[in-house]
Amino acid sequence: MTESTSSVELLIGGKWVPARAGTTVTTYVSGTEDPIASVAAADVDDVDDAVAAAVQAQAAWGSTSPGQRREILERAAQLLLERSDTIATSIAREMGATFGFCQMNIYASVGYLKEAAAQTYEMVGEVVPSDVPGLTSLAVRQPAGVTVGIAPWNAPLVLGVRAVAMPLAYGNTVILKASEQTPVTQAEIARVLHDAGVPAGAIGLITNAPDKAPQIVERLVSHPDVRRINFTGSTRVGRIIAELAGKHLKRVLLELGGKAPLLVLKDASIDDAVAATAFGAFMNQGQICMSTERVLVAKEVVDEFSQKLAAAVSAMTVGDPLDPRTQIGPMVHAKAADHVESLIQNAVDLGAEVLAGGERDGLFVKPTVLRGVTPKMRIYHEESFGPVASIIEVSTEDEAIEIANDTPYGLASALFTNDLSKALELSKRISAGVCHVNGPTLQDDPLMPFGGVKDSGYGRFGARASLDEFTELRWITLQAGSRSYPG
Repeated sequence: MTESTSSVELLIGGKWVPARAGTTVTTYVSGTEDPIASVAAADVDDVDDAVAAAVQAQAAWGSTSPGQRREILERAAQLLLERSDTIATSIAREMGATFGFCQMNIYASVGYLKEAAAQTYEMVGEVVPSDVPGLTSLAVRQPAGVTVGIAPWNAPLVLGVRAVAMPLAYGNTVILKASEQTPVTQAEIARVLHDAGVPAGAIGLITNAPDKAPQIVERLVSHPDVRRINFTGSTRVGRIIAELAGKHLKRVLLELGGKAPLLVLKDASIDDAVAATAFGAFMNQGQICMSTERVLVAKEVVDEFSQKLAAAVSAMTVGDPLDPRTQIGPMVHAKAADHVESLIQNAVDLGAEVLAGGERDGLFVKPTVLRGVTPKMRIYHEESFGPVASIIEVSTEDEAIEIANDTPYGLASALFTNDLSKALELSKRISAGVCHVNGPTLQDDPLMPFGGVKDSGYGRFGARASLDEFTELRWITLQAGSRSYPG
């Protein structure tokens, strides 16, 4: 290997080890022949080893005091911050993320680890009144057991941390299955937790070759000793995991695709709406599940909004993701760029107007604003996962709500108006797990319940919402004195 490459091994039973078969796969910088890492390519036998180690560690980690778990997670947050420069470089090389997005990943991940540390003391139950004399009924929270976190590539650090932090906080042992696109970044999550003191087996890492992903995921989900699964990624893969989990009666948390609408009413602050759209649609080249995809603008203000958004987007800097001045980097790979290019071309062929961008150079797709998008165009329905904002003119608030809900997805949404009472009522009518009033669709907060409805998945990440996802609620009774029974 050259000096620019590294190696990634599996973390099983507290040890960094090669795959049993000795197989590896080499990863490369997107769009180049520059190697990044030689990555252990696990097989199902390695999965079984990781699960066995997690089972062996469960009793000890599950009985660790909240204070001990908090201390370890806080130490992990500090280590992650100390290693942030190296990790940020890995993110940029593996997926083409800009400097700004890499920094967002770092600080959001630190926040998730700190909140997980705080949550160790929130694993509370309750005493439930009973009509039986001398009986005390307890509703008790306990760790669910071995948990699998399957993380995506598009926000590899924060979504990888989210997949493991809360389960660990509640005393579960966790296996992180890294994305084939970003194994170096996600291996650092496991390394930080291991180095912070998570005991052997309580945190594991599985990496694999792309063609082995279906077998690896199937074994992780179907393994009889795995009790919880969380997955963030495409709706297509989420359906497969949900079906497999249902077959084996496993509880799964799914955060899937999105087609986020942003509504701009006639009384909105146009400058604020433009700023939120430019941020929400184009951060990380639009490769975020919460990205603003459709902008539904009242006809009274659509001209002003369109002109200002086009001007803001045309001024964005496209270039090297490692340059701090860059706002738009490359797409993650050629297939992603092909998809976005085809959506833009289809929209133009069917009458959409390009107000900004619309051009492609290799992996770089210029940030694009389309106006006049209609249901006959693919981009109206399909998740672009790219740097494109589609403006749709609406005549009434009811029409805006109807179009916002005219999608199988339902993850994030936003609404701009100066009438906050109206905003609250309209937000309730939008079929999405999240709605931000006078803010961008793209927001993250480890305290808040985050997840979607419809084809965007089910279940919720975030603070106390995670408590229900990653613990078992049990009923335990204590009888004082003798008890008489009927019969």
